[in-house]
Amino acid sequence: MGKGCITATKYFLFLFNLLFFIFGALIMGFGLWVLLDNQSFIAVLQESSTTLKVVSYIFISVGSLSMAMGFLGCIGAIYEIRCLLGLYFTCLLLILIAQVTAGVLIYFQRDRLKHEMSNIIKGMLVNYTGQNRTTEHTWDYVQRTMKCCGWTGPGNWSENVWIRNSSVSMYPCSCRNETLPGTDVKETGLCEHLSNDLPVYEKGCMHSVEGWLLENCGVILGICVGVAVIEVSHTHTGPHTHTLHTCPHTVPHVRYECVCILHLQD
Repeated sequence: MGKGCITATKYFLFLFNLLFFIFGALIMGFGLWVLLDNQSFIAVLQESSTTLKVVSYIFISVGSLSMAMGFLGCIGAIYEIRCLLGLYFTCLLLILIAQVTAGVLIYFQRDRLKHEMSNIIKGMLVNYTGQNRTTEHTWDYVQRTMKCCGWTGPGNWSENVWIRNSSVSMYPCSCRNETLPGTDVKETGLCEHLSNDLPVYEKGCMHSVEGWLLENCGVILGICVGVAVIEVSHTHTGPHTHTLHTCPHTVPHVRYECVCILHLQD
C-alpha cells in the first residue's frame, strides 16, 4: 500500500510539473514575441509604450521561472529529493504574485495603453516617409493585411508632411484597395495618383487592431489564469489536505528519503 501510494504521488507530481513547464514555455514565448516581433502591430507600439515593455519582461521572467521550477519539480518527483520539492512549492507563490501583478498592470493601464496607441499611430502617420524603418513597414503590413487605411480613417493621412506639401495627389501604397482596377503598386512608401479620388480603403484600422490585440491577449491571459488555478489548487491540496511523513527504505536502492502520503485528513 505504501509503495503504491509513493508511486502514484510520484507520477502525479511529474505530470503536474511537466504541464507547468509547458505553460511556462508558452508564457515566455509570448513575452519574447511581444519584445522581439518586428512583423506585427506590436512593433509599432514598442518604441513609445514603456508599459508594454514592462509587461513583456514580466511575462518572460514568469515563463522562465515557471520552466525552471517545472524542471526542478520533475527531477524532485522522479528522484524524490525533498529539498527540490520544498523549493518548488515555495516558488509557486512568487510566480503567482508575478502573474497577478502582470494581470493587474494590464487591466488598470488599459485606458492608458489605448491612448498611447492612438497617439503613437497618429504621430507615425504624420512623419511617415516610407523609408526602411521597422515601425513604418510594420504599419504598411497592418494596412495591407487588415485592408484598412489610417487609424480612424484615410483622412488621418492628410496630416502627413509629405502628402500635405506635395503638388500632386499622393497616398500610402499599402492603403490601395485591391478590389479596384488598376496596375500593381509597391507595398510600402507613398504612391502618386492622377485624381483626387484616391483608390484606398475607406475604413480605419483602429477597430481591426483593437480586435487583434484583444484576441491575442485573451489567449495568453487564459493561459495565465489556467496556470494560476493550477498553482492555487496544487498548493492548497499539497500542504493542507495531506499528512506528509518520511518513510526511509520504502523504495530500495534510493539514496534519499521519500515523501509518502499516508491518509487524507477529514
